[in-house]
Amino acid sequence: MGKKAALHNLGCKVNAYETEAMRQLLEEAGYEIVPFAPGADVYVINTCTVTNIADRKSRQMLHKARKMNPDAIIVAAGCYVQTAEHPVEEDGMADLVLGNNCKKDLLEALRMFEAAREGKESAAPEFETVNGRVVGKIDINHNHEYENLSITCTEEHTRAYIKVQDGCNQFCTYCIIPYARGRVRSRRPEDVLREVGILAENGCREVVLTGIHLSSYGSDFDVVSGPYGFCDSNGGMSLLSLIQAVHEVPGITRIRLGSLEPGIVTEEFAAALRALPKVCPHFHLSLQSGCTSVLKRMNRRYTAEEFEEKCRILRNVFDRPAITTDVIVGFPQETQEEFDTTVSFLEKLHLYETHIFKYSRRQGTRAAAMPGQLAEAEKGVRSDILMELGERNRSQFEAECAGKTVEVLFEEKEEIDGAAYFLGYTREYIRAAVLAEKDFTNQILTGKLGRQISPHIYLLMHES
Repeated sequence: MGKKAALHNLGCKVNAYETEAMRQLLEEAGYEIVPFAPGADVYVINTCTVTNIADRKSRQMLHKARKMNPDAIIVAAGCYVQTAEHPVEEDGMADLVLGNNCKKDLLEALRMFEAAREGKESAAPEFETVNGRVVGKIDINHNHEYENLSITCTEEHTRAYIKVQDGCNQFCTYCIIPYARGRVRSRRPEDVLREVGILAENGCREVVLTGIHLSSYGSDFDVVSGPYGFCDSNGGMSLLSLIQAVHEVPGITRIRLGSLEPGIVTEEFAAALRALPKVCPHFHLSLQSGCTSVLKRMNRRYTAEEFEEKCRILRNVFDRPAITTDVIVGFPQETQEEFDTTVSFLEKLHLYETHIFKYSRRQGTRAAAMPGQLAEAEKGVRSDILMELGERNRSQFEAECAGKTVEVLFEEKEEIDGAAYFLGYTREYIRAAVLAEKDFTNQILTGKLGRQISPHIYLLMHES
């Protein structure tokens, strides 16, 4: 009987991609992938460390896996184990520890651990043995190698997230990620295109290019000669030139982008994207605060006015683009006046979606040592205000799209009020539905966006 493996992901879309890649490594090695429940022989937890709460959840999941099967091999991977003050292998939480840039070596680590458990010698230069446990961790802050993981399919089949970049050089004062992920490292464009091509052959129609700091893609390549034959007008490889290359892959009908820094948005960048019909008019620009004084304390490299200008550029170039963002409330020393400035700024911008996060004090960051830490109750009040505003803005944007002709790529079947529908997304990422008269999975239908049949789900009026 083959061995069974269960995986659990914590954190961002990059983590989710890496978890999927590890799942496929295990499948190819003959493991049966099972739910994260009692009965597995191997449990892989891809951890997160973006906040202290994420650290705690990572530890909880490791302990949960140990309780579900005390004899199983517990694998702790990713950001938490990369930055943890007390190594997880020391308290027995994990048998295998794979820091960032070591997840590709999962199978080798499993073989080494199993050999050691059976009393056999097995050496691998990328690992060391600590108290009977296998540890693979590198000095991520001085490593320039991109970890080459890949996937061939996704559970959704319709959409795939493609990791093209890792690491960050920004060092925002609230963020631990540069210490967990290291410096900017970009994926070779031919590797990206090969993966996208395989996914397209396996039925995937939409790809989302993502990374830890996506806007910096290509900045670590040789700007003079350009890498691997893919060059932009400056002789190097940029995010734009990668998007243009992905656009030529047969079978892919939609391209979305992960979170972008405002600085990448110029008139030229927006116009170049507009010339690519597969690129969806759906852009996530990272804001964090609508008040310039708070942005400065965060070490964000733009002003609120510059962010507004980037939104204006996108709206001038695209027809009704969906612009989404992230905002942190309750950052150290945020006054009521600064918060009110953010509220007014968001009221003026009318963004499609605003993801609100209460500032979480993260040990190891500069913001954690700042005076003027706000009470949790105050953060909660401010978060509620912005969430209500965000809900109004989202409803307004969707109402403005009602009656407009849209294209919907359908993904899944779901029951709403007793009726069966197929659900999908417009190019603007509005959720739409059609009655399940037949299987519309992975098909694109064009029609007018009709009435709302469930919160933020709209009926597509299409011709049969």
